[in-house]
Amino acid sequence: MAGEPQADCLFCKIVTGVIPATVVRETETTVAFRDINPQAPTHVLVIPKVHYPDAASLAEAEPTVVADILREAGRIAADEKIDDHGYRVVFNTGAGAGQTVFHAHLHVLGGRGLQWPPG
Repeated sequence: MAGEPQADCLFCKIVTGVIPATVVRETETTVAFRDINPQAPTHVLVIPKVHYPDAASLAEAEPTVVADILREAGRIAADEKIDDHGYRVVFNTGAGAGQTVFHAHLHVLGGRGLQWPPG
């Protein structure tokens, strides 16, 4: 059921502590941790504690949680000292867009120049 932890979901396992992660921030509704395959000097994932497969389904069901994720992205950028120079936030939605874990998540990327259009 949407919103409920999924036994086969990597990110649900990180939320529950079954799989370790380098957590940089945690709130009542979110967990933020360093990406294990960083694409920039700062690459942090912000995930909701509730399970939805992508950003669109999360936004439809839990719009306040999406706001929490975006708020945390800004706080992470400030903590990582990339807010003054610029950073990127990315929701990949679907395999064709590069989503590999089907639990909604936001990438916070910074610490180097980020070209447009992205990869």
